[in-house]
Amino acid sequence: MVRIIVAGGGIGGLAAALSAARQGHDVVVLERRRAFEELGAGIQLAPNAFSSLDHLGVGADVRAKAVFIDELRFMDGTSGSCVASMPLTEAYRDRFRNPYAVVHRGDLYEPLLRACRAEDRVELVTNASVTGYRQDATGVEALLADGTTVTGDVLIGADGIRSAIRAQLVGDGEPRVSGHTIYRSVIPMEKVPEDLRWNAVTLWAGPKWHFVHYAIGGGTYLNLAATRDDGATVAVAGEPVERAHVLSEFPGLGDTTRRLLELGEDWRTWVLCDRDPVTTWTDGRVALLGDAAHPMLQYAAQGACMALEDAVVLGRFLACDADTVIPSLEKYATERQERTAKAQLLAREMGTQLYHPAGAEAQARNTMLSGFSRTDLYDKVDWLHGFSPLGTPVGDAAR
Repeated sequence: MVRIIVAGGGIGGLAAALSAARQGHDVVVLERRRAFEELGAGIQLAPNAFSSLDHLGVGADVRAKAVFIDELRFMDGTSGSCVASMPLTEAYRDRFRNPYAVVHRGDLYEPLLRACRAEDRVELVTNASVTGYRQDATGVEALLADGTTVTGDVLIGADGIRSAIRAQLVGDGEPRVSGHTIYRSVIPMEKVPEDLRWNAVTLWAGPKWHFVHYAIGGGTYLNLAATRDDGATVAVAGEPVERAHVLSEFPGLGDTTRRLLELGEDWRTWVLCDRDPVTTWTDGRVALLGDAAHPMLQYAAQGACMALEDAVVLGRFLACDADTVIPSLEKYATERQERTAKAQLLAREMGTQLYHPAGAEAQARNTMLSGFSRTDLYDKVDWLHGFSPLGTPVGDAAR
């Protein structure tokens, strides 16, 4: 048995705790806030996420509140035309062995939290802000802001994009500010006209902006997320913003796009950040996971999916004892680094080259996307959606 400390009680931290506990280890999760809770709005879960959730034993609970959508739509936000659509129904689910769904972040987080609370080997601690670590040949200590320490055999840094564990382990400074500002709103579905209630994740692409919407909360709410490529240079997180300002930031909207954006209320804004991929994830008994290891922009809809994969893969390599944890952590990092780096860079590329072009470049993009068949689109996402963290082929590789 190994005693594992997890810094950070978000989606990745709880998933890692659950994965490690299922290997017979004792785990303590240190959360800096006063309560274990997940803030935010909608989140997309591809089949690779459900493969991980099923392994963790919470897949059924997440499915219970998920919205299983019929298609991913890419729309021209100025003309209102549909450029491309990827069906997510029978053929997709048959190929990838799982659905594509959207949920409120809380409807993903709560099943993980309940499972951790029900697991005797997991201890959940609040008001425990981890500021760093020290280690020797016998163990590792998590250093807390109040001057106390927590001792274990392994420390997992799952403390987010501004991870204190990463700051000591990698030392790469502040996150990279993307220059993109996102505005988010969640509204009751009863306020949405019937003709705009689509069972799809729909993205409207315009010149230096894009706008995504889909149902969450079992279909009771509509999640709106509008992003402006405005060159922002200072990070902002969750600040309230006036509705009139949001509407003014998106010029050239088509009629339907404008109707949807005008539904939003109680808007909040963030300036999106990420980091460059790194090849240093471990330091002896310490390893990174989730956004602490590979923070990525939202454009590939894979941030939470990758953290869940990390947790399952980490659990696989933690089938070890205290004497072999260091090489086990190194093997975990080696297995995860190439895939997550590819996802990080893909998300960046999508946010610039795919979503925000104007004029002739936008027309060339539309021509390219509209030429893809359903099979072509499935082949494009196979490396992402067809992945199993257990090492078992799921997508096209399984055929």
